[in-house]
Amino acid sequence: MIDVNENILKSYKLWCEDNYFDNATKKELLAISGDEKEITERFYTDLKFGTGGLRGILGAGTNRMNIYTVRKATQGLANFVLKENGADRGVAIAYDSRRMSPEFARETALCLAANGIKVYIFESLRPTPELSFALRELGCIAGIVITASHNPAEYNGYKVYWEDGAQITYPKDIEIISEVNAIESYNSVKTMTEAEAVSAGLYNVIGTEIDDRYMQALKALVLNPDVIKKQASSFKIVYTPLHGTGNLPVRRILNELGFENVYVVPEQEKPDGAFPTVGYPNPEDPAAFALALELAKKVDADLVLATDPDADRLGVYAKDSRTGEYVSFTGNMSGMVVCEYQLSQRKAKGMLPENGAVVTTIVSGKMARAVAKEYNVDLIETLTGFKYIGEQIKFFKQDGSHEFLFGYEESYGCLVGTHARDKDAVVAVMALCEAAAYYKEQGLTLWDQMIKLFDKYGYYKEALHTVTLKGIEGAEKIQSIMNCVRNNPPSNIGDYKVNAFYDYSKDVRIDNVTGTTGKTGLPNSNVLYFEMENDTWCCVRPSGTEPKIKLYMGVKGSSQDEADTKMESFKAAVLRLLED
Repeated sequence: MIDVNENILKSYKLWCEDNYFDNATKKELLAISGDEKEITERFYTDLKFGTGGLRGILGAGTNRMNIYTVRKATQGLANFVLKENGADRGVAIAYDSRRMSPEFARETALCLAANGIKVYIFESLRPTPELSFALRELGCIAGIVITASHNPAEYNGYKVYWEDGAQITYPKDIEIISEVNAIESYNSVKTMTEAEAVSAGLYNVIGTEIDDRYMQALKALVLNPDVIKKQASSFKIVYTPLHGTGNLPVRRILNELGFENVYVVPEQEKPDGAFPTVGYPNPEDPAAFALALELAKKVDADLVLATDPDADRLGVYAKDSRTGEYVSFTGNMSGMVVCEYQLSQRKAKGMLPENGAVVTTIVSGKMARAVAKEYNVDLIETLTGFKYIGEQIKFFKQDGSHEFLFGYEESYGCLVGTHARDKDAVVAVMALCEAAAYYKEQGLTLWDQMIKLFDKYGYYKEALHTVTLKGIEGAEKIQSIMNCVRNNPPSNIGDYKVNAFYDYSKDVRIDNVTGTTGKTGLPNSNVLYFEMENDTWCCVRPSGTEPKIKLYMGVKGSSQDEADTKMESFKAAVLRLLED
């Protein structure tokens, strides 16, 4: 039984009685009177403003997503924007289809405006990557997206972007967090009415003009428009936006490219924050594809696609020509299909620069190393999170060291082009459909092409094991696991000797082969990484947005069967890290 301490009760009572909080909030909280565990969960801490912003369960309380916690976070961000002299440049705001997203976007805009900061807010829901595009087009100093990405329906979130179009990274993230944490009272947060904000010239609505520019930027990235024209009338695509923001932009880009046979899953077409047809609106989850695959079989589709609610992640199924069955792609697989297509076609057309770079994360599949070597481009690995991939584009612009060619991460996110600085499922749909049309002209399905890549580079196989540990006890357990592995790193994991151990929280790399110690070369992060021979590896880290601890792992085999066998035994050994 959790004891409700005095500070928690004081905070709970304040929210129940203070006139600053509305009646609906008070009613919700009075309904849990006497439920000590629920009161504690809602009030034992403030909802953490992390390095990407906020994410949490919807509801009343300091540890929940609501208009008051959103306003408080926005006041901190506003204070930082003012310190950076960014009021006139303004902040762009977008939101997805989740419950309370429009309301949170509006509250965010009005708080910023009350601080004298110009805001640009989309007229209706838009994909996250379009926000990244829009803030740079408008010359804004920052951007905000109200979304919880692929999380279940009870969640919402608040992601902050900076002027380069990428999510905030060090040192801006730490500086903004400090400003947010300095807001002691909800009553000190500024707001104003929409009429006042409009009258002051601070509240500006973004319409279709940005949509048009975004579409033009995407279409400029097509490498083989003639191939699309040849295949447009016979190529069949089934698509589901999973009740999110992808429906209009995905259909528009495919239509403007000329694809004639696009079938949208009718039950999942309309935006709906309750996500009534899926328990978990995540294209990584096979269950999310049930209706799409049913439709695909009816129309004999070549490609089956799903985007998450804010349309930055893309899931893919394609036919295996040997069996006629639809096969699921991991994020690593779809990333490699696009990567190989982009690099091979650029090389064939003489468009591959000498200083080209592919950017990925340390927990993504290692086939990228072989592909980059094949086309003589550099591979750069970052910490987990697409914001670090976007940050590399900024660095490339600053120092001229590389030309960005492609970025991807294992969690179904990739980016072709630099129109956005975050993963973009709309451009991923475009790139994959172009690649699929190209390979169809050669008599190959997209899955056939994936098998060709395995034959060419090796049978890489990756796995992710996630343990959910909610609440106060869960957070403590996650930290305990990380500390245990950190303080007692194994010299062997199963049959594999650990060649090197990386502790990114200490910026330390221990080479077990030479006995030397060096630096990781990446920013501080609560991540542990084990490197073994023959591209075998594993990584342990807590999720930055959910109450989970994640174990990533990868092996390489000479055949699919060998890779499967290796992964089965290696995964069992990795999971024992949680037990030791």
